[in-house]
Amino acid sequence: MQNVRGRRDRHEIITEILESARGGTKKTHIMYKGRLSSSQIGEYLDLLIGKGYLESLTVAKRKQVHYLLKTSKSGEELLQTFRKLNV
Repeated sequence: MQNVRGRRDRHEIITEILESARGGTKKTHIMYKGRLSSSQIGEYLDLLIGKGYLESLTVAKRKQVHYLLKTSKSGEELLQTFRKLNV
């Protein structure tokens, strides 16, 4: 839930990150979709990967290596919990 000044709380930002990464996506896509700076995204990704809510994947595609982030099973459970709390 956004406050009067339009600022998001940590739960909203984490929810946006986990939703963005559901199918697996690049760090920059999460950063742009979540409207976060590079330092902010770094802090949140460190937290979410460290807690096991995001998984870091390496994918080879057309002779190139891509590094993707994907919401883990525990991340999906956290999203469900946040949704229940916001209802």
